[in-house]
Amino acid sequence: MNKPKILVLDIETAPILGSVWALWDQNVGLNQIERDWFILSFAAKWLDEPASKIIYRDQRKSKNIENDKALLKEVWKLMDESDIILTQNGRRFDTRKLNARFVLNGMKPPSPYKQIDTLVIAKKHFALTSNKLEYMTNKLCVKYKKLKHAKFSGFELWKECLNGNQEAWKEMELYNKNDILSLEELYHILAPWDNSINFNLYNNSDSFTCNCGSEDVTMRGYAYTAAGKFARFVCKKCGTWSRSGKNLFSKDKKESLRRK
Repeated sequence: MNKPKILVLDIETAPILGSVWALWDQNVGLNQIERDWFILSFAAKWLDEPASKIIYRDQRKSKNIENDKALLKEVWKLMDESDIILTQNGRRFDTRKLNARFVLNGMKPPSPYKQIDTLVIAKKHFALTSNKLEYMTNKLCVKYKKLKHAKFSGFELWKECLNGNQEAWKEMELYNKNDILSLEELYHILAPWDNSINFNLYNNSDSFTCNCGSEDVTMRGYAYTAAGKFARFVCKKCGTWSRSGKNLFSKDKKESLRRK
């Protein structure tokens, strides 16, 4: 094993349809819901695989568009194979929405995985004008930026897909796939700022390997904690900082730190 299996994932959901009396300040009761939400489509790919390897599924040919179980089985299998799932706002939306559909369809949870969320990275480390995928990819990405809706703007795209408009479905596919590509590029830009997961744990090599896969790291100073002193390293390829797990303090020094 040289690196973890990282699944880049994005889903689109149908809206909840209901009956309301006004446009503003509405509390919709359960008995006002006419149709609940479900998964309309998903796009996924393994990190760093070619764009041609994107996996996309949607409900356009389903006899019952609300029956998303076949789609769920496919995305479940991908999640079950994953060590890490990469999303934008996936901790609050994508994975939780999928979990909801899994349990409602009598499905068991996929095998445990870790999550990387570019929205979480952005909120933790930066004060950008916006943490939305559209803003961040527009400002930071070079090759792929989040697409704007072309023929069907805003809610019209979802509405027309639900009406069976095949042109709308084509646009949904393009929109969903491009989100994956722009998210992947954005992650590589933000990755040096994120140390939430130690990728070196997934590597069988005895030498240190950076999260980007490079072994070209150099020692730069020391990191000090309440427990001790550790050698600090920086990756020459991507700029990620890391530290050794070996405490450089002597036994006597470590003992002195415990005294009050």
